[in-house]
Amino acid sequence: MTDELFVRDNLPDFLRRFETDRDALTRALPPAFAPARPARPARLREFYGEWQTALDALDFDALTREGQADAALFRSLLRGEIDDLAIADRRRDETAALLPFAAAIADMDETRRAMTAPDPARCAETLHRLTEQIKALTKTVTDTSVVGTVTGERAARTIGEIRDVLGLWFRFFDAYDPLFTWWLREPYPLADTALADYAHALRGTTEGTPADDEHIVGDPIGADALLAALRGELIPYTPDELIAIGEREYAWCETEMIKAANELGFGGNWRDALEMVKTRHVAPGEQPALVRALADEAIAFVTDRDLVTVPPLAREIWRMTMMTPEWQKKNPFFLGGETIYVSFPTAEMSQERKRMSLRGNNRHFARATVQHELIPGHHLQLFMAQRYRTHRRIFDTPFYLEGWAIHWEFLLWDSGFAASPEDRIGMLFWRMHRCVRVAFSLRYHLGQLTASECVEMLVERVGHERENALAEVRRSLSDDYPPLYQAAYLLGGLQMRALYRELAGSGRLTPRAFHDAVLQSNSVPIALLRTELMGLPIPRDLSDLNWRFYDPNEEIEKEA
Repeated sequence: MTDELFVRDNLPDFLRRFETDRDALTRALPPAFAPARPARPARLREFYGEWQTALDALDFDALTREGQADAALFRSLLRGEIDDLAIADRRRDETAALLPFAAAIADMDETRRAMTAPDPARCAETLHRLTEQIKALTKTVTDTSVVGTVTGERAARTIGEIRDVLGLWFRFFDAYDPLFTWWLREPYPLADTALADYAHALRGTTEGTPADDEHIVGDPIGADALLAALRGELIPYTPDELIAIGEREYAWCETEMIKAANELGFGGNWRDALEMVKTRHVAPGEQPALVRALADEAIAFVTDRDLVTVPPLAREIWRMTMMTPEWQKKNPFFLGGETIYVSFPTAEMSQERKRMSLRGNNRHFARATVQHELIPGHHLQLFMAQRYRTHRRIFDTPFYLEGWAIHWEFLLWDSGFAASPEDRIGMLFWRMHRCVRVAFSLRYHLGQLTASECVEMLVERVGHERENALAEVRRSLSDDYPPLYQAAYLLGGLQMRALYRELAGSGRLTPRAFHDAVLQSNSVPIALLRTELMGLPIPRDLSDLNWRFYDPNEEIEKEA
């Protein structure tokens, strides 16, 4: 890395170059599944160290305020990337004994990467030997305590990576090298099948039989890693403090639920009122029309009150698609952005799954989620992120992403968006869900809850249909989301609400000016967003920020 590669007075270009270089390097590096092959983590550590050196060479005090914020964020990002490599190293080492064949397959992949001709006869013998070794491991592992555990699931996922790499290796030479094809046409599929069977054994399943839907295995990160992740997100609270915040917010939700249940004649029994609301769904085939009407209603609500700028193009380009039954096993409700993905029963589903999907996507629940996914929620947010400070996309944080949408749920509640008790129950259901997400996700990663106990918590405390609770936990604990993602909904929303009260509630900014400024900042931790919007000094090291955004003595709701 040389100085002339960088435009030192242009931080956006500096950061875009890092993103481009990082993506190119990670695509080119060999896989990291073999503990004896440290090339990937070692090269990435070297790469991040080079960028730390380049960042240190910048004159922080000479940068603009925005440049200082970007430089401080970049320093935090590099620190987090290096921490993540250490966690990956530890996890890889913990599964090494279950994957003794990984290094040999990594060696074979090196021939493809080096674009050198393999020795087909030797490769065939190697695969035959590995196949026998893997079959023996499969027989052994069924008698051990590793089956169905976190370690077993982690090893099974790694086997998926190994199969992908082995498949790329085989297809690279197959049919292009006649001798390779002659030797490997039989050993390769046998090795691939053995790997698949081994992964099934580690999960406690068999070929063609899906894992028990009730059996969800995640990968808790532990207390130390959880605290490090909170520091990286500039959250100056312990997990126990955050769980207590979630419980206080939950208690407020339960009080409001009881009020709505009284209005509906249920004598304060909010669970019975919730069950009634779940029956208020449209007929099969009518959900797209409902979503369209709810989207138009939310757009009109925020624009009529001049709460945020909604560009005409953002209104024009959003689209809708329906989720497949398989996808709904992990996403039982809506997902969104420029396209809103709608969950609703399909003909292929069992009668029980159809019933739960209908009840879980009733018109009052949907009214609270459509605006979350489209406008003023994620679609508007992502639309603006593609047009303002685009270099900040590398600082992606769920506290900003989900905090924006949850802030709107708070603000719409304050503004009377939920006029009927049924609509209030619909909004409160999701708000209770966000509160419980804090507790179950943090406690899971602390080792205090199992996945099945997380499911029970959603059923008992929020009122989820069991199938939908299973899907939520399956998605929450998958490796598709970082450990803090589920807690970030409520906590990011509370951060955004606190900042809104400081700026718009005090009259320093109008609601529209506040929301436009947040959207144009792009993705940053909300503690830093506060520092920028309030004109406070920006520290070189963001760990110096210590914003305690939640006042337990303050009213949870105020008039908008």
